[in-house]
Amino acid sequence: MSLTAQTQTLFGGIAVVLVVASVIGQILKRRVAHSQPHEAIDNLVARVNAWWIMVGVIAVAFVVGKWGVLALFAFISAAALREYIRVAKVQALDRKSVIYMFALFLPLQYALIAIEWYGLYSILIPVYAFLILPIIALSDETERFLERCAKIQWGLVICVFCISHVPALMTLGIPGFEGRQLQLIA
Repeated sequence: MSLTAQTQTLFGGIAVVLVVASVIGQILKRRVAHSQPHEAIDNLVARVNAWWIMVGVIAVAFVVGKWGVLALFAFISAAALREYIRVAKVQALDRKSVIYMFALFLPLQYALIAIEWYGLYSILIPVYAFLILPIIALSDETERFLERCAKIQWGLVICVFCISHVPALMTLGIPGFEGRQLQLIA
């Protein structure tokens, strides 16, 4: 899929900013840190390098098109959900709920977006997942049931439902954007 001139200009502008930031980082490294380890400068250089990688991955996804963008955001959702589960300290007794989150709801959400079934992907998580996951959680253990359900449900909403609506922008039939839906994301 070819990128529009506007999208190419956007990526070109971002590349220019990153080149300038990389040059500034190298100048600071030589002049201020005298090519020695320096916590603040090394942090700046590491962040700029991370931005190079992120922009490169997004650019590749955009060049691939709809499927590349869907795969990228599905990966981002899975990584975010994994981190959320770790940080929220989701209990081991909710293992079945977590399996359903990763094995059923996450891939199904992105599959529904891929086939552009708006009526279902817009309610899959806030309706069906919110009904099914508490039943799964209740079947294991009732202790701290509401707290556990809330952690599971809101993790799914934040990390899958919300993030999945970025590539879902490509499914919108906005007049004037036919064939240019990637610009809605960029």
